[in-house]
Amino acid sequence: MDTRIWRSPLRSDANAGAVALVTGGGTGIGRATALELAHTGASVVICGRRPEPLDRVRGEIERIGRRCLTVPADVRDPDQVAAVVDRAIDRFGSLDILVNNAGGQFISPAEEISLNGWRAVYRLSVEAVWGVTHAVATRSMIPRRRGVIFFIGFSPRRGISGFAHASSARAAVENLAAGLAHEWSRFNIRSICVAPGTIGTPGLEENYSEEHIREWASAIPLGRLGRPEEVAAVIAFLASPGGAYITGTTIVVDGGLDAWGSAEPPPPLEIQP
Repeated sequence: MDTRIWRSPLRSDANAGAVALVTGGGTGIGRATALELAHTGASVVICGRRPEPLDRVRGEIERIGRRCLTVPADVRDPDQVAAVVDRAIDRFGSLDILVNNAGGQFISPAEEISLNGWRAVYRLSVEAVWGVTHAVATRSMIPRRRGVIFFIGFSPRRGISGFAHASSARAAVENLAAGLAHEWSRFNIRSICVAPGTIGTPGLEENYSEEHIREWASAIPLGRLGRPEEVAAVIAFLASPGGAYITGTTIVVDGGLDAWGSAEPPPPLEIQP
């Protein structure tokens, strides 16, 4: 993993006065995004299923003098989503930035993905994302006529071997980002998909083998995995006034992987005996 010290390229007041909600904000890209938004001046609300990681991130944010609210919640539950939004608005008065980071997937050959497994991925990566987006938009962004919504996609965008379910789910939210940009621009709401490639998070090391990680890294033109902070910095910039003319598109943060393709050969043809 990349061990270089990270320094934000953005001004400390780039997002001053904004209030952001980051789902899955306790670890990985979500944690990095919450910290980067805080470093650039935003107040941050983070939610996730486990309170311990949320509390650690809150401590990091409060140590730099920013405000943070943590709300343990399962975003698949509409009542819990409503509670998150209620508490955020009660505490800060509005939600100006939404980062739909929570998601989940598992590696499997397509023919071994059961209907229940397919539905589990879609429930978290598509249905829950819409539930959070709708709640934040209707409770805060549309009435206040401002906001920016982020969806997290995948790169490469043409499908990933072993992730047929997850790749198609992320393609769905990428299309949702474009559709909402058409519909909600009249409310001064921007909608953007950020599509990371293979990012070196603790979760990657915990859930996938060293062999898989080496294979993925070898396919990246820049020759390394991405850092969560590199994805977070892009989101923080796009959320700021510097990104104010960007909406309805997908920003790929992948070291050139999507431009090159996966560089992975297809499985060998199986001949029926």
